[in-house]
Amino acid sequence: MAREKTPEEQTTDNERKQLAEEKKKLKKEQQAQRKEAKRRAKEIAKQEDALDDGSEGNSLLTFGATILIVVLWMAVICAIIKLDIGGFGSSVVTPILKDVPVLNKILPANSITETTDGSAYGGYTSLEDAVDQIKSLELQLEQAQTASAAKEEELDQLKAEVLRLKEFENQQVEFQRIQKEFYDEVVYSDKGPGAEEYKKYYESMDPATAEYIYKQVVTQLEESQEIQDYAAAYSAMKPKQAAAIFEQMTNNLDLAARILKVMSAEDRGKILGAMNSEVAAKITKIMDPES
Repeated sequence: MAREKTPEEQTTDNERKQLAEEKKKLKKEQQAQRKEAKRRAKEIAKQEDALDDGSEGNSLLTFGATILIVVLWMAVICAIIKLDIGGFGSSVVTPILKDVPVLNKILPANSITETTDGSAYGGYTSLEDAVDQIKSLELQLEQAQTASAAKEEELDQLKAEVLRLKEFENQQVEFQRIQKEFYDEVVYSDKGPGAEEYKKYYESMDPATAEYIYKQVVTQLEESQEIQDYAAAYSAMKPKQAAAIFEQMTNNLDLAARILKVMSAEDRGKILGAMNSEVAAKITKIMDPES
């Protein structure tokens, strides 16, 4: 006689049966899902094939439409050129295509021959004549610009010459002023020997000596005034700036000494104090050789 199962064993058997049933059910569901997936894959493949066939047809249709549009536009352009609408064929296209084989067939019939009234090229009988005229005008413009530059250069030279002559004029005026002062203060002065004495003195000289003395006096007067001007200019500078310039005059310290000598003692002392001691000593020696 079979042994009765305990409640625990019965529960275990029930769970096993339930698991077996669930496995069978899961397998059936998986098989059903695989079948559904295969069916969907076949449907998608059919749809893709249909789309490919349609896209090929659309591509061919688009390409054909594009070609047709291009051909229509080409036909319209050729008609505009051939009929010379707005002068487009004769004035714009003819100069470009008249020498191109085949393409020149689309040009207006009377556009290839050169016109006699000159309307096609703005008053010229051919494009070559117009180009030649442009080159001629460019050459004339270049020549005019060159001539203008030369005149400007000549004008600058004349201005420089005027300034140079103006300086001579100023020197002449200054010389005449000094000469007049000399006459007034020396020759015609009450304390002077008098004009007659000077006249006798110069008449007693030979002409060459008189000319030499006259030139020496004039030169000294002009040079003295020039030194005074230099002294005034350097006195207006800062002592350090003036000292730096004098230090550069090592090859002409005599001139530096003469300029400093006519300055005031205060200005001269400031400049010498700012100079290199060796250069200052040399200049001082020149100004006072007996020291």
